[in-house]
Amino acid sequence: MDLFALETFLAVAEERSFSRAAARLHRTQPAVSQAVAKLEGQLGEALFDRASRDGLLTDAGEVLREYAQKLLNLRVEANHALGELRSLHRGTLNLAANEYTCLYLLPVLDGFRRLHPRVKVSVQRSLASRIADEVLLHSVEIGVLSFKPDDRALKSIVVYRDELAFVVNPRHALARTKSVSIRDLGDQNFIAHNVPSPQRIKVVEAFRRHKTELRIDVELPSLEAVRRFVELGNGVALVPGLTVERELKSGALVRVHVKELQMERKLRLVHRKEANLSHAALEFLKGVREYAETTGGAYCFVPERAD
Repeated sequence: MDLFALETFLAVAEERSFSRAAARLHRTQPAVSQAVAKLEGQLGEALFDRASRDGLLTDAGEVLREYAQKLLNLRVEANHALGELRSLHRGTLNLAANEYTCLYLLPVLDGFRRLHPRVKVSVQRSLASRIADEVLLHSVEIGVLSFKPDDRALKSIVVYRDELAFVVNPRHALARTKSVSIRDLGDQNFIAHNVPSPQRIKVVEAFRRHKTELRIDVELPSLEAVRRFVELGNGVALVPGLTVERELKSGALVRVHVKELQMERKLRLVHRKEANLSHAALEFLKGVREYAETTGGAYCFVPERAD
């Protein structure tokens, strides 16, 4: 049973004539009669009383008429809904990020929401190690990562360049020093995030390479907690610069340059390479590019080649 056959059936029922229905549909009368006959064959029921001259419906025809109208109305609704998706009057933008990378999303999502307030935005908080798999499993359309994923089925776009920041409380002895050596940090008490990451491995290797002890006395479950604990005067920390921008501007924390720990972090948007992205996701990527072009600085939009 196809929608055209139902549309033909309804036209005959409403016009009470095969010939008038044919004129309305811009088809020949034999074509209309054939479409109705085929529909009757599929249903195993006569839909019109052929003995009647005014296209009288049988009981089966009366039942089908109601459902046919509902189905054709649903087609109109479906086309309307798809049109709304294309015009971004509805839809959902599904993203995945961790605590750190979510901070990158806030300003670009602010711009996206101002342009498309009817699109629902859903940011799923995930461990960085799981985000690539969530994208591949279609759980989300786009993920935000601070490392390049290995899977060649993913496309990666660098959108932000961040640096590791060594921060202390303003009352800390090192706060009055513009620059220190990694060897000067052997007696410092570090407050660290307790989630393993490639960046942490690099830091541990840097201390080992310079034969300096890395004392991690406290590990906390979030970067927010690390930042707050140091702000209260407890130890020092190495954190992504993006996570302490506000505190550095306000003076709540002080950044001290450590030459041996100048490590760039690139934030990337990743999505399935062969994906047919939703209209909302495509518009989001367009907005990210425009935001980078307008804002500059650490923001960028650089698609990476697969290795």
